Amino acid sequence: MAIRTSGEYRKGLSDGRRVFYRGRRVDDVVADPELSLAVDHSASCYDIAADRPDLAVTEVDGEPVSAFYVAPTNAEDLARRGALIEEVSRRGGGTIVLKEVGSDALFALLRATEGEGLDNARAFYRRVCRDDLALAVAQTDVKGNRSLGPGEQADPDLYLHIVDEDAESITVRGAKCHTSFSANADELIVLPTRAMGPHDADYAVSFAIPIDTPGLNLYVSPYAAGERNSFEFPISTRHKLLESLTVFDDVRVAKNRVFLNRRPELAGPLALAFVDYHRFTAINYKLPLLDILVGAATLIAEANGIGKAGHVKGKLTELITWSETVRGLAELSAIRSRPGEHGVQQPDPLAVNMAKYHFAHGYHHATAILTDLSGGLLATGPGGEDWDNPDIRAVLEKYYAAAVPAEQRLRLLHLIADLTARDYGGYQAVLATHAEGSLEAEKLQIARSFDATRARDYVSALAGIGDL
Repeated sequence: MAIRTSGEYRKGLSDGRRVFYRGRRVDDVVADPELSLAVDHSASCYDIAADRPDLAVTEVDGEPVSAFYVAPTNAEDLARRGALIEEVSRRGGGTIVLKEVGSDALFALLRATEGEGLDNARAFYRRVCRDDLALAVAQTDVKGNRSLGPGEQADPDLYLHIVDEDAESITVRGAKCHTSFSANADELIVLPTRAMGPHDADYAVSFAIPIDTPGLNLYVSPYAAGERNSFEFPISTRHKLLESLTVFDDVRVAKNRVFLNRRPELAGPLALAFVDYHRFTAINYKLPLLDILVGAATLIAEANGIGKAGHVKGKLTELITWSETVRGLAELSAIRSRPGEHGVQQPDPLAVNMAKYHFAHGYHHATAILTDLSGGLLATGPGGEDWDNPDIRAVLEKYYAAAVPAEQRLRLLHLIADLTARDYGGYQAVLATHAEGSLEAEKLQIARSFDATRARDYVSALAGIGDL
């Protein structure tokens, strides 16, 4: 086993994978000037092993292993995982980096597969740990008409499905969407997106393949495309994720890489097992973003000279309450965790989904408060070219000074605008609502996870009505 360096990670991405971006085929994601930004962002999950080995590296059988990939077996393991995810997100500007999602899928496979599929999952897990691989996860099918199930669609390819099988392999066709890191990972894990019935057997499939597998085509979203300067875009000039429409054009998968093969009864449990870990990841990687929102609101109020106003203190208190509630629920999800199948610890689903719901439900109100405290300069302020011109800068320094010098105020305003008013801000707003599951999906899991027995029994005893 070995821990790869970020240089070794980058080198492994130049392999002929079929990536399409802004209407063109990308020859090399590492060399492409826009996509390389995402590669650099993801490389931080390798760099952290060098400067924080106490947090990011674990010994297994005397060999170093990335701590991202160590399956949790108790509450302390989950708490350490949460701390690792929070730290790497802090380095990533308050967003997810790379290894978090792939390891979520690994733990789900180890917990929710059976028989030969479990044997294959364990073998793949050992290889990932040994080679320190970067994994992407393709779960969400494009779904077509959402009133219809997988096997009822007019076009069967709107859910990924098995179209052929022989003694050595299966062949799959279809597409997944919202696939983060697909263009800059080593391997892709495919998971089912939902529970399925017997008539959906062909769609109950899970496997792993290298990104350069023939027939796999990645169409990367163009969000945050184009050149931008660090004065106006201090976050999005340094951090970018690659999301793709992931198309499987008759992709052949060796059977020793298949974890679920026409087992519809396992599709739902596997999908939900991934959700357990992925939402635990979500609420921990969002913690630095919460700090950004609270810190930015505090600083811009002071810069504008309104920090002592009563209504401003009230708004800051709202942000603090929201932020610390999410943090407390994230910690509770590890404290209340429980042993899962095959010895893999399961985060408490009630606390996990409450944390994710509370974050998502409050995010837009939080950014509205931040926008309110910042003022209209988020949209009408000067740009980087203006600031770089000494003659214009002198004017800006005079007229944009407030309780702090103009440069401090403008740089802070541009950071807030990058996060709220520009394309990266729109991206974050959509992520808050839909990433790691929608608000309705989280509410559904909260209802499923809550055991009302204690509350019902207490009220029944108080009312003297016995069991109903």
